Amino acid sequence: MTPIKHVAEETGSGTVSSSLKILSYNVWFREDLEMHKRMKALGDLIQQHSPELICFQEVTPNIYDIFRQSSWWKAYRCSVSNEIANSKAYFCMLLSKLPVKSFSCKTFCNSIMGRELSIAEVEVLGDKTLVVATSHLESPCPGPPKWDQMYSKERVEQAKEAVNLLNKNPNVIFGGDMNWDDKLDGQFPLPDGWVDAWPELRPGEQGWTYDTKSNQMLAGNRSLQKRLDRFICNLCDFKLSGIDMIGMDAIPGLSYSKDKKVRKEIKKLELPVLPSDHYGLLLTISKQ
Repeated sequence: MTPIKHVAEETGSGTVSSSLKILSYNVWFREDLEMHKRMKALGDLIQQHSPELICFQEVTPNIYDIFRQSSWWKAYRCSVSNEIANSKAYFCMLLSKLPVKSFSCKTFCNSIMGRELSIAEVEVLGDKTLVVATSHLESPCPGPPKWDQMYSKERVEQAKEAVNLLNKNPNVIFGGDMNWDDKLDGQFPLPDGWVDAWPELRPGEQGWTYDTKSNQMLAGNRSLQKRLDRFICNLCDFKLSGIDMIGMDAIPGLSYSKDKKVRKEIKKLELPVLPSDHYGLLLTISKQ
């Protein structure tokens, strides 16, 4: 990993806080559905919550350009350069307000979808190192004729590979769109000391980040309620303080039309628009 030098003013490292916020968001690469307004709404959420670290999935070159021209962008250092952004159809990326020691990327050898693990090593509170990683694990692709292309085996192997790679670090937060299905994939592979932040902090709450019932933008889709997005953590010098779901409100004054087949008849639905088809997760950690 190649170290990256930083200027304190650029990274905001002059401010010392006892807690940190990390955001994970699958921004939805669908560009024909109010992309500019959705990304503006997502930027408003970033300015509202002001996370120190951001894990993004499904960023396209066009979405990257929108972000790059946004007022909030200047506060962060990004793991993806212009050149790399323009060389891929879509990708994951990390953003940090904190001083970054290194950015790195590891492509999963079993991925047919070009999925990878993006890693940032950042300096926290002057003397601690925190490793933040994000990924978009292999997606289920159910479709005719057999509706069985779920890629569970590949996803489980990628989760194990990622956790094994990150496990050597004393402070790790691995957040992203895991595409995880507990019924299909089993329990997420957690070595000793690792925790899944949502059930740890909100036991008994479903935590569905993809929900066709509560997210009315998806009302025309087949029914699906899953906790696809997760924060998996192993922390020695920090503790989990809180986790919230964000981006659950429709964008005011915005709607789109969708055709849905109901009993052999095509119905036109008028649906609200949200920032993404996923909800975002905002994790707060604090010093032990």
